Amino acid sequence: MSRQGGSNQEQPPRRPTVTDVARYAGVSTATVSRVLTGANTVDGVLADRVRAACVALQYRPNSAARALARGKSLIIGLLVTEFRNPFFMDIVHGVEDVTQEHGYLLVLCNSKEDQEREGQYIELMCAEQVAGAIVVPTTDRKPILTPLVESGIPVVCVDRRVHDRSIDTVLIDNTSAARAAVAHLIGNGYRRIGLVTGPDRTTTARERLEGYRGALLDAGIALDPALERRGPFTEELGRQLTDELLDLDPAVEALLIGNNRLVQGALAAIHARGMRIPEDIAVVGFDEVPWITPGSVSLTTVMQPAYELGSTAALRLIQRLKHPDRLARQETVLSYRLHIGDSSRPRPRENPGLQDSHARFQSALGV
Repeated sequence: MSRQGGSNQEQPPRRPTVTDVARYAGVSTATVSRVLTGANTVDGVLADRVRAACVALQYRPNSAARALARGKSLIIGLLVTEFRNPFFMDIVHGVEDVTQEHGYLLVLCNSKEDQEREGQYIELMCAEQVAGAIVVPTTDRKPILTPLVESGIPVVCVDRRVHDRSIDTVLIDNTSAARAAVAHLIGNGYRRIGLVTGPDRTTTARERLEGYRGALLDAGIALDPALERRGPFTEELGRQLTDELLDLDPAVEALLIGNNRLVQGALAAIHARGMRIPEDIAVVGFDEVPWITPGSVSLTTVMQPAYELGSTAALRLIQRLKHPDRLARQETVLSYRLHIGDSSRPRPRENPGLQDSHARFQSALGV
């Protein structure tokens, strides 16, 4: 005889609850909760019955529920400035691996370099009382992280600084990195070097500008404000600002580009004019640009350890969560690497003596 309707598929077994444990042990759910949260106010006999019931029923207390019962959160907020940028996604992966390893859950937010949007996410983190926050700040010109600090939520900044001296930071030495990149170009015979970098409100952009200027002055090359361009870290601005530099007379010989989104725009501007890299103009960028067209010239770039920036920031936050009152503020500076590609090959010179002097200059700089 066949059955009409219904299903003969087996239903998955129901997971035991606190109520089931209480009923099995013959105690109240409040007693079970106190035992599971480690309270020492429960009679030893009753506590043993609760633990025996957990074993018999194979009850596994939910870690999130247990943390909430103790008045603690297992949520860490991560606020970055651009989801589409692979550099920031590598930071996310570094943070996620460490936070999961230590039993925390990650909530990811994207400010899109918008300070109002950033403020809304920070308010949300405060309202939800996250355990801690890791932030790529949009600016150091405003006390944007004050709500988190005043709420007692530990914060670590990554990639960029803020002026709050109580906040830990993980980043690279941007000034030194830009200085090394420009020194490399100077050593390869380039003198008229343009800069395209981010907005003045970010410490990364200002520090890279400082390094750019420092390398020129080191080589006895006069600074020229006409060669400096700044704007949002976007492909559109990279193209626009590069076009402005390519219109200059006398012509720009080389470019330092302040991040990978700007590099993409700069390359588009250069290729649109039919210019060759490095024959017509040399290029050095920041961060890997994985979406360069196959067959394009290899790019000289400052390689930042993005994954390690994220994982180091997460480890520092975990330390703060474990020892909230015992750690002094710390700034961790990780190493960068100047990857030499074909986009900055030595500039051809008619005078072999000049070429030799450029090589000696580069050797003296150690680049």
